[in-house]
Amino acid sequence: MTESVMSPGRGDRRLPAFAEELVGTLGVQSQYVLHGNIRDIHLVRHDKNPDEGGPERRYDAHHTLTEVLWNALWQEGYEALIRFDIADGFTAVAGPAAKEVRELLHGRDAARPGRARRADTPVHLADAERTLRDIVTGWKQQGRQPKTPDGRPRPDTAQRQQPYRVVLLIDYAARIPTDVTRLSDPERDFFLNCLKLAEDARPLPSPGSGRRLFNPVIWLADGERDLPTWLVAGSERVRTIGIPLPDLGGRRRMAELLAEEHTAACAPEDDGPVSLGKPRRPDEHDIDTFARATAGLTLRAMRESARIALDRGLSFAEMRDAVRVYQLGVKDNPWQADYIREQIQRGEADLRARVKGQEKAVGKALDILKRAALGLSGAQASHPGSRPRGVLFFAGPTGTGKTELAKSVAKLLFGTEDACLRFDMSEFSAPHSVDRLLGAPPGYVGYEAGGELTTAVRNDPFRVVLFDEIDKADKGVLDKFLQVLEDGRLTDGQGVTTYFSECVLIFTSNLGVRKRTGEGGGGEGRVAEPGMPYHQLEEIILANVKEHFVEEIGRPELMNRLGGNVVVFDYIDAKVAAEIFDSQVGNIQRVLREEQGVHLRLSDEAHQALSTYCTADIDNGGRGIGMLLETHLINPLARALFDQERLAGTAVTVTGVRPVGDGTVALDLRAVRTGAEGPGPGGGR
Repeated sequence: MTESVMSPGRGDRRLPAFAEELVGTLGVQSQYVLHGNIRDIHLVRHDKNPDEGGPERRYDAHHTLTEVLWNALWQEGYEALIRFDIADGFTAVAGPAAKEVRELLHGRDAARPGRARRADTPVHLADAERTLRDIVTGWKQQGRQPKTPDGRPRPDTAQRQQPYRVVLLIDYAARIPTDVTRLSDPERDFFLNCLKLAEDARPLPSPGSGRRLFNPVIWLADGERDLPTWLVAGSERVRTIGIPLPDLGGRRRMAELLAEEHTAACAPEDDGPVSLGKPRRPDEHDIDTFARATAGLTLRAMRESARIALDRGLSFAEMRDAVRVYQLGVKDNPWQADYIREQIQRGEADLRARVKGQEKAVGKALDILKRAALGLSGAQASHPGSRPRGVLFFAGPTGTGKTELAKSVAKLLFGTEDACLRFDMSEFSAPHSVDRLLGAPPGYVGYEAGGELTTAVRNDPFRVVLFDEIDKADKGVLDKFLQVLEDGRLTDGQGVTTYFSECVLIFTSNLGVRKRTGEGGGGEGRVAEPGMPYHQLEEIILANVKEHFVEEIGRPELMNRLGGNVVVFDYIDAKVAAEIFDSQVGNIQRVLREEQGVHLRLSDEAHQALSTYCTADIDNGGRGIGMLLETHLINPLARALFDQERLAGTAVTVTGVRPVGDGTVALDLRAVRTGAEGPGPGGGR
C-alpha cells in the first residue's frame, strides 16, 4: 500500500457504520477490537468536487478496511498509519509523517523503503510491547529528532516538540497466540502489558481541532474469541466493534457499481469495428437479481464474481451463473439444462412403479421436483435467497417406501442412487452430535477433519441429501436445519461455508402414526389405522407432525419452513403387498443368478404359500415382507445350497412349503443340473 493510494480526496463521504463509531469515540477509547468481516472491501460514498469538472454528483467507490480507516483518521489530524503483524513487525505505511515515523521505528534501517526487519529475524513480543508503548505516547518521552545514518541529528529538521499523532493496526491478531486458551508466558505478558497500556494511555492534543484524542491501537481479528477474553472485556478503554456482512442495501449499491464497471469493460473500442451484438445495458432487474443472489457473501466476493463473469464472457444478466462458479466452483448447472426436465418426464412412470401403492405421495413429490426443476421453490417470497432447490418431508407408517422414494429421486434427478447422501439421524441424538455434521469447534478432537455433511456437499453440490428418521435427531441438529432451509448454507467448525442451493433435502419420519396416550403420556397408541381413507390419514398425520414440532420440541419455525412440503405415505393394502412380494422374490432370483449362477423357481403352490405367510401382517409394510422372506425363503434356501460343491448351472425349484413347530417353514426343493444355458422347461415361476 502506498501513500498515494491512502491519501483521502476532497469532498464529503459517507463512511461505513463501524468507521463512524470508531472515529466518534477516539476521545474515550484507547484500543479497539474490530472483528467479523475484516477482509472485505467497503463502500464509501463520495461527493464529486465541482473543481474537478462536470456536474456535481455522488458516487460510490470500494476500499479496503485499512483505506477506509485511514481516510477517516487522516481528517482527524493523524500523521501516520503503522501496521504490525507477527511476520513483518512494524511498518509505517501511510501519512505525511510516515518517513519520520519509519525512522523512529527502525533507526538506521529507516532508509530502506520496504521492510526494515530481515525476513529471517523473529518478532519478539517483549520488543513489540516496548515499541507499542512508544507509538501510543507518540514518542513523547524521548523527544527524538530524526538522525542521519551515522547517528548525528539531521540538519534539515528541528527538534520535534509535539508527540506524533499516529494509528497502529495490529493485523492478523488471532495469529499472535499459538492457542488463545493456553497462552505461553511471553504471550501472556504481552497481552497483559497491552491491557495495562489501555488504562495508562492518555489522549493527545489534536492541532487545529482542539480535541484530545488517543493514539489508538486497533486489533483486527476474525472473532472476539480470537484474543484473550480478559483483554477484550477487561477494560472500559477497549472497545469491540463488529463488522457485519453487507446487507441487501449495501450489496445493491455494490451491484450498481459493478454494473457500470462491467458495461465499461464490455464496451467496444472507439476505433474498433461496430458490433451488431452489442450487449444491452444492465437494468434494475439485473442489478436486483445480482444483489439477491449474493446473500451471505462479501462485497469482495461480488467483485470476484464480476471478474469471473468478464473472464468467461458472461453478460451482467448472467451474473447468477458467475456467483455459482464462485460459490461452487462449477459453471454447468444441471438444474438449468433440459437434462433434469427430461429425466423427470422419462422417469415418472418408473418412479411410480418402483414405489408401489403410493400414488398420491409420489404425485405430490413429483410436483415439488418439477417446481425445483423450474427454479420456483420459494418463488412466492419477496426474497427467496439461496434456499435449497427442493425440500421434501416424507411422513407416514414404516415400510411404506419413504427411503426407497428418496433413493429413487436421486436416481431420477442425477442418474444414480449414489447421488443420495443418507444420514441416519438416530446416530445424531446426542447433544454434541452436531459436530459430526459440521465439524468440531477449534481446539476439539476432530477439528481438522471437518463435518461429514458439509464436506460431502462441498465435494458434490448437486445431490439429494436424505435425513432418515429426523424426529430422533438432537435439538441442536434441528437448529442447524433451520439455517439450511432459510439461507441454503452452513458454516462449519473451520469457518468454511457450504452452500446447499443446488441440493434436494429429504427428511423422513414415522411421526404422526403413533401418539402418546394415557395419563402423563406413559404409553403409545396408534392413531392412524390401516384401511382408513387417505384424506383422513393425511389429516391425522399432518396434525400430529405439527404438534410434535410446535408443542413437544418447541420448534414451530422448523414446521413453518417445511410448509406444504410434507408428503404423507399411506398404509399398503393386500394388492400392493402381493406386488411387493413378487418384486422382492424377483430380486432374490436375480441375485442368485448373478452371484452363484443358480436359477431359482417357485411352483405355483409354493409361491401361493409363501405369499400367504409373508403378507399375512402388512402393518410393517414392505420392510416387514422382506424380513419374513428372509426367514421363510432365504434362510432355508441358504442352508440347502451351502454344502453343494457346484452351484453354477443349477436350477432349484421350490415345490412345497411346510410349517414346522418353531413357527418357521421348511422348503421342499428339487435341484437339477442344467448347464450354462439355464433351466429347462417346467412349470412355476
